[in-house]
Amino acid sequence: MVNDVVIRCARPDERQLLEDLQRRAALMWDAYRESLLAHPDAIELPIEQIATGRVFVAEQRGVVLGFSVVLPGPDGESELDGLFVDPGHGRQGIGRLLVQAAERLAAAEGARVLSVIAAPEAQGFYSACGFEPAGEHSTRFGPARVMRRELVRTADL
Repeated sequence: MVNDVVIRCARPDERQLLEDLQRRAALMWDAYRESLLAHPDAIELPIEQIATGRVFVAEQRGVVLGFSVVLPGPDGESELDGLFVDPGHGRQGIGRLLVQAAERLAAAEGARVLSVIAAPEAQGFYSACGFEPAGEHSTRFGPARVMRRELVRTADL
């Protein structure tokens, strides 16, 4: 139940915990397993992103369930650079809460659009969150889709 899930900024001392969570979440997809096992360095959460408040954590009763990363971009666009939910807690609304936190930060910083490079397995989730297809992208793990969501800034209300 997401009623008691708290969204907060990550702490630098949680970096390894978050990287481990990302690894568990990514390894559940067969398409990525072989490449991730061959290149464990592919999972790295820069400490600067945590220290500057770019990483949000979903926590329930002291247990970290997921996290998201939002980065500023050019021309009024921010990027949801990562969103991972612990495999045992998927499909409970945690991912949506993390997207909403990313949207709030991006809008507060003046972004008009939040974009994400979505793996095929995640495109349905992002569509349900209001993102729309905006192009194709190639990643080290294979093809992905660029998806975008227009943001409503509080100044626009």
